[in-house]
Amino acid sequence: MSSAAAKGLVECDRLQRALSECHRRIKSGPEREAGCRHLNRGLAECLVSVACPDEWEAVRSLCGSGGTELKRTQCQQAQLSLSVCLSSHQDKD
Repeated sequence: MSSAAAKGLVECDRLQRALSECHRRIKSGPEREAGCRHLNRGLAECLVSVACPDEWEAVRSLCGSGGTELKRTQCQQAQLSLSVCLSSHQDKD
């Protein structure tokens, strides 16, 4: 594992603990969804960035805003590549 990946996992672990604490503090329902949303999103993005760093960075850079038809096509291709990468990390039954 690269040092960047190890550092990313440390950050993901920190976010996971914070999200668990948020869930412990706020009762289930809309309040929890609103109160913990930023941690939930942060943890999801962290895990994706560790699992598929190149694909994640491509999506971030190509899909962040509107643009030309070429950029939109590249964004779609980057999203597909990210999806394939994430699928490769799923358990196969």
